[in-house]
Amino acid sequence: MASFFGNLEEWVKMQKSMLETMRKVDAMLKDADRLDLIVASRTAFQHIMRTIRAFDQWLQDPLIISHMPKKLLVEVRERIWKILEELLLLDIEHTSKVKEHLEKLMKEGKINPLLWTRPVEEERISRRRISTVTI
Repeated sequence: MASFFGNLEEWVKMQKSMLETMRKVDAMLKDADRLDLIVASRTAFQHIMRTIRAFDQWLQDPLIISHMPKKLLVEVRERIWKILEELLLLDIEHTSKVKEHLEKLMKEGKINPLLWTRPVEEERISRRRISTVTI
């Protein structure tokens, strides 16, 4: 049982260290270039996914869920729903803005043709849709 509690303590230390590092790096990202912003965002996503996987496993552990007070479960559910809402809002807003920006670049002829392979794929999908449409 001591190793179980030790593992939990190590997890909390690691998360606190990540939080401290994130806060320090955030100040350095004010004048970051595009690559640094991408790396920082991807690193954050990776840590978010790792934390979510661990939290999901935590909520599947019979020892944890059979002894966790309802008050803590309510708190987790409320906070995770706020996080989900914020993530969905970010995704909707970001995807919409990128779509608009790419459409603008497309109209201006500024899309690199080597990177734009979607028209071929979209044409293939359209053909498939037309061929499966029944009248």
